[in-house]
Amino acid sequence: MSKDYYNILGVDKNASADEIKKAFRKLAHKYHPDKKGGDEKKFKEINEAFQVVGDPTKRQQYDQYGSTFDQQGGFGGGANWEDFMRATRGQGGAGGFGGINMNDLFGDFFGFGGRGRSQGKRRGNDIQVDIELSFREAAFGVEKEISLAKNNPCGVCAGTGAEPDSKQITCSDCNGQGRVARVQQTILGAMQTVATCQTCSGSGSLAEKKCKHCGGVGMEHSDSKYKIKIPAGIDHGESIRLSGKGESGGAGSQPGDLYVQVLVKSDSEFKRNGTDVHTQARISYPQAVLGDTIRINTLDGEKKLNIPSGTQSHQKFRLKGLGIPHLHSSKRGDQYVDVIIDIPKKVSRKARSLIEELSDELK
Repeated sequence: MSKDYYNILGVDKNASADEIKKAFRKLAHKYHPDKKGGDEKKFKEINEAFQVVGDPTKRQQYDQYGSTFDQQGGFGGGANWEDFMRATRGQGGAGGFGGINMNDLFGDFFGFGGRGRSQGKRRGNDIQVDIELSFREAAFGVEKEISLAKNNPCGVCAGTGAEPDSKQITCSDCNGQGRVARVQQTILGAMQTVATCQTCSGSGSLAEKKCKHCGGVGMEHSDSKYKIKIPAGIDHGESIRLSGKGESGGAGSQPGDLYVQVLVKSDSEFKRNGTDVHTQARISYPQAVLGDTIRINTLDGEKKLNIPSGTQSHQKFRLKGLGIPHLHSSKRGDQYVDVIIDIPKKVSRKARSLIEELSDELK
């Protein structure tokens, strides 16, 4: 029976080459037999599918004749399963397979030779703090100071873990490389992995004398204060990232980041919708019928608003440019005023008589 290679890869028959390659990468990561939870049978199947539909010439033949067109070689071009597995492990010079660099594809979880890979230096924890702002502070920006207790670099050794006059010596476990290679035996043979040296935390060196203040760990729990500039236009729930202001991870590590989450207090008068603000204004029935000029509150202070004759209840008026500033921009949103006509619950006899007279006049 002909195999449906498109179905195996989970793509449509009209899928582009990039879509096919992306689908193969995802499935290969998931089912590679050297990865925990991998499936060798499934991995062979998706690779077989990719070797065909991932190649323009073979794909054309497959679309015309089906999967029996030329699959005696299993992977095409005379390569076999052992060749492919060597390629995915970066062995034997087989760096490319079916148009994909296997070091780039599998390097993330096998630790061999992907391009641009870092040494994986240990990193401190990211932390988050909340800060509360008034409606106007969030609208126009403000500078705030926050205080918190966290793990900071040791004040004596500046986070190195060494006494100030101590020399740095080469780590004997990694020979100054900051990384160590290990060989593991698996059901598919020996597999080499490269990891950050745990002795020197990837720095490649150690202090000859440990800091007496922190015991060589390079950090201490202490109070910190930071001044934060809150940009105009920030909204409730948004965060500001302070790079490197998180917790220290100890000697030889990079600090984490500090995230300041903004909580904006609600306002009794102004309601926010994006960069627009909404307010209400109450007018009398005569003002609605005859028109008038009223005074309203805006974020920029008191302003005049012209009410035309014949204004209806809940009619909205737009005040351009009196809303919230756009984040990191000079533009501003608008203010919308919802006009509500007040209907008195009780009226005097004279007022009732006049209203009845008006009612007869309007019929």
